[in-house]
Amino acid sequence: MFVLVNLKAYPCDPVEIGTAAETVAAETGARIAVAPQAADLRAVADTGVETWAQHVSPVEHGSHTGSTLAERAAAAGAEGTLLNHSERRLRLADIDDAVAAAERAGLDTVVCANNPAQVGAVAQLSPDAVAVEPPELIGTGTPVSQADPDVVRAAVDAASEVGDVPVYCGAGISTGDDVAAARDLGAEGVLLASGVAKADDPEAALRDLVTDL
Repeated sequence: MFVLVNLKAYPCDPVEIGTAAETVAAETGARIAVAPQAADLRAVADTGVETWAQHVSPVEHGSHTGSTLAERAAAAGAEGTLLNHSERRLRLADIDDAVAAAERAGLDTVVCANNPAQVGAVAQLSPDAVAVEPPELIGTGTPVSQADPDVVRAAVDAASEVGDVPVYCGAGISTGDDVAAARDLGAEGVLLASGVAKADDPEAALRDLVTDL
């Protein structure tokens, strides 16, 4: 199971969380990555933790003020990127271009989707993985694996109909039990944010997430 922690724009210390994630990953053998703000990519990557961008823009070099160029994210230490998070929606054509931009820069991709139908659609764009995240559950502490496990099962089925595209489970993940439940439903990873970024003790929260992996 892959644990991908999105720090969003929360008022947390990205280096502290990166350091904690690297410590837990090294001690447990779990695969943990942290996705900080673009300005913090290099600082987090310097902790040694697997570092992801929260977004890259569907553009190449050129006149694109305010865009996040995939090549610059990679140069700052990113190894992958989220795309189409519910808080950073893209049109399907732009998802396709953003996946291409990430591939051009050597970045892995996880494309987020609201439901199984969207999972099937974005899986056809050949990302490295898709994450099913019902937006109404994001930040609630209630995981989709508990609220509606059939959503996860259907997402896994939709992706498998397209090809060998791993499915991650997002929205409301906060405990090791949530991670285990996602795994048992066929997910190969989890995407979470507040469960770590808002935790009083991020390292303890991370340890709990990977205890049973």
